[in-house]
Amino acid sequence: LALNPWDVVLCISGTIISCENAIVVVVIFYTPAFRAPMFLLIGSLATADLLAGLGLILHFAFVYFIPSEAVSLLTVGLLVTSFTASVSSLLTITIDRYLSLYNALTYYSERTVTRTYIMLILTWGASICYGLLPVMGWNCLKEPSACSIVKPLTKNHLLILSVSFFTVFAAMLQLYVQICRIVCRHAQQIAVQRHFLASSHYVTTRKGIATLAVILGTFASCWLPFAVYGLLGDCSSPALYTYVTLLPATYNSMLNPVIYAFRNQEIQKVLWAVCCGCFSSTLPFRSRSPSDV
Repeated sequence: LALNPWDVVLCISGTIISCENAIVVVVIFYTPAFRAPMFLLIGSLATADLLAGLGLILHFAFVYFIPSEAVSLLTVGLLVTSFTASVSSLLTITIDRYLSLYNALTYYSERTVTRTYIMLILTWGASICYGLLPVMGWNCLKEPSACSIVKPLTKNHLLILSVSFFTVFAAMLQLYVQICRIVCRHAQQIAVQRHFLASSHYVTTRKGIATLAVILGTFASCWLPFAVYGLLGDCSSPALYTYVTLLPATYNSMLNPVIYAFRNQEIQKVLWAVCCGCFSSTLPFRSRSPSDV
């Protein structure tokens, strides 16, 4: 096959994604202190994005060096599983943040740990089922007219994935609206109790809203183009449009470590210790709630 520049760009993106998320996975796995529910969920997100990056690399390698229909189904199945797990992990992190604020008094209990494991099982169970569908026979290899914009996925399969994305996005939007209300109410109560100025309450509230806007805005801008095009496009649509909408979706896995892991001061401190061989006194270590991550 002639080398497609878009495939090269996706392979490069996969390499960057793999390197970033591999760092997060290693840090969380080898740090005993990172066994709290919020770190388990961040680790799940990093694992999903790591698999997505590896899937992009393997897809490029197999398409150009070992072309095979069976291998193509396996790599596409891996990509479907990993990206589905990534989006689902974002939802579980959002749920965890909401519950940490809504049930602040009972959050640090065994029930939270149990709930976290249940969410992880459901996330990865559903993602693996989605990814196995092409391998188990739900593909368009024998009926090209049924293909979607992403071969060998069928149009109905991609339709289900797109609808699932919109469902997850709607749930995240609703939860973050509730989080924003709780944060604003808490900030106002603290300002009243400690006799802070109104400007201090305004700054705190604005900072919280800005953080939530960045999280939702990044997620939407990365995935919405591909989800919408997955609903509207078909096998006759130009491949260029698929690449143009799929590439931003991969950027979400590239930005997730920055948004959810590298901003965490505890993870920063571990990374600083690994790089420099010592702990930096300029990075404070304190217990952070999921809403701060």
